[in-house]
Amino acid sequence: MDYQNRAGSKFGGGGVASQSATNADRRERLRRLALETIDLDKDPYFFKNHVGSFECRLCLTVHQNDGSYLAHTQGRKHQTNLARRAAREQKEGRDREGVLPGMGQTVQVRKNLVKIGRPGYKITKVRHPLTRQSGLLFQLLYPQINPGNEPKVRFMSAYEQRVEDPDKSYQYLVLAAEPYETVAFKLQAREIDRSEDKFWTWFDADNKEFWVQVLFKTERDERYSNVPGLAPFGARR
Repeated sequence: MDYQNRAGSKFGGGGVASQSATNADRRERLRRLALETIDLDKDPYFFKNHVGSFECRLCLTVHQNDGSYLAHTQGRKHQTNLARRAAREQKEGRDREGVLPGMGQTVQVRKNLVKIGRPGYKITKVRHPLTRQSGLLFQLLYPQINPGNEPKVRFMSAYEQRVEDPDKSYQYLVLAAEPYETVAFKLQAREIDRSEDKFWTWFDADNKEFWVQVLFKTERDERYSNVPGLAPFGARR
């Protein structure tokens, strides 16, 4: 900093620096120090936007030149955010390895498996012999299913899926079994009869076949299912 040529000072002497001059000198010293230790090309948080300004992706700040950005990297805010990011990444790394924070217990972490394709399937229309309820019988083949595993089944509403535009007239029957891809069948949005002899699943471990039967409630059962004192159609004599 030039002290002797400041207005009002004697030749060879140094006047009192103003606050703005002191700040400018501090920023310049920090910039020179940062240039010696930081390579902006390798800084993951350094970004030059479309208007020529420089941004810090970690602190979400904007700087007019590289010197301002470098001075920012040496400041308290940036250093604090760096420490927080490092602590969070370290914690997430322990969680991925299966260590529960604060408990010292190790759990088995699910690995990403390579999917081998979709299972073969066959769909048959069925009707209950007594109640005349209509439904579907699904037969899926899993010849390479992981030992000890059985396929999982769940029903999904149209608003839970992200494959196509939601349509309240339909629902989905989802089946999953590793290492096969998860498959879904599009069904009418009718209430499923979950009675023991109406909705059932069965896995043939020898032939690696999975069976699912789905029967829909009748219109009368759907309409009066919540009416107290009214027995279902199959229970009436």
